[in-house]
Amino acid sequence: MTADAVGGVWDYALELARGLAAAGVSTAMAVTGDPPDTTKRAAAMSIPGLILDAAPFKLEWMADPDDDLRRTGDWLLELERRLRPALIHVNGYAHAALPFRAPVLCVAHSCVLSWWRAVHGTDPPPAWRRYAERVADGLRLADRVVAPTRAMLDALETHYGPIPRGTVIHNGRDPAGRADADKRHLFLAAGRLWDEAKNIAAVDAIAARVPWPVFVAGDTGGPDGNHTPLAHACPLGRLATDEMRDWYGQAAVFVHPARYEPFGLAPLEAALAGCALVLGDIPSLRELWDGAADFVPPGDTTALGDALRRLAADSDRCSHLGAAARERAGRYSAGRMVRAYLDLYADMAGLGT
Repeated sequence: MTADAVGGVWDYALELARGLAAAGVSTAMAVTGDPPDTTKRAAAMSIPGLILDAAPFKLEWMADPDDDLRRTGDWLLELERRLRPALIHVNGYAHAALPFRAPVLCVAHSCVLSWWRAVHGTDPPPAWRRYAERVADGLRLADRVVAPTRAMLDALETHYGPIPRGTVIHNGRDPAGRADADKRHLFLAAGRLWDEAKNIAAVDAIAARVPWPVFVAGDTGGPDGNHTPLAHACPLGRLATDEMRDWYGQAAVFVHPARYEPFGLAPLEAALAGCALVLGDIPSLRELWDGAADFVPPGDTTALGDALRRLAADSDRCSHLGAAARERAGRYSAGRMVRAYLDLYADMAGLGT
């Protein structure tokens, strides 16, 4: 299984590998990009039978990645020759087109073209043409394609053409917070502050105009070395898993007015902890949480502020919405995700040469 340690793909990969191990399936994880730190390595190595290899090659969406992608491809093919896996699970696109001997699954967590359309309302500039070609090749040549929501699969087909071997498997998480904890009167948001898709800027813009304090967890430093400060909300910085669990457990409301979110592990973790959800009104989040969250247009800070003030003034509504979110989160368990992947792997087993 390929992965990177930059964002949610890492958490997804560990959750899946842990569930596979419980089912008797061992995973060799090939990590590119920034190497996993000591804490992440320890989490990975706590999974029975997991083999972890890491190489500091650029990811496919980074600037000028061609040479690194070639080196990554050679490395992955050598790993296959050495490990002889039954299946190749690519969390990305470019390397799904490699001439592996085993069947190849391509899992689409996000893509630049759909991100750009959601954030900027236009197609990306021509500089991204080669990236789009690599994504299209991976989707076309993979034996199967998975997306975490129907909305993401639809977006892939919009930008890259029909995907006849595509299917949806929702991401899953085990409870990440104390669902029975006493909730505090605070709003919590989480996400990379530099990522316009997370729309943390909207949360910061209304923080001084709502009755409860607003806390934001996430990196302020972007991949280009620039930092994105907060003007009004209280920055928590990057938090460890246990620290995030504490904040989910305390927060009455989780705020996520995202412009683009193919699935979103943070809303799921917050829901498992009983937070009321206020989410961006986009297709993927509607697909997952309609009827169990309040929704606001991502670009409307007035609507966002109004939604938060209403919940702060109505404790019954806030508690009801938190309970509804927690109930809905039961659909997106780690066990259900693992079973779906095991079924898919079994279906793909007959494709091997």
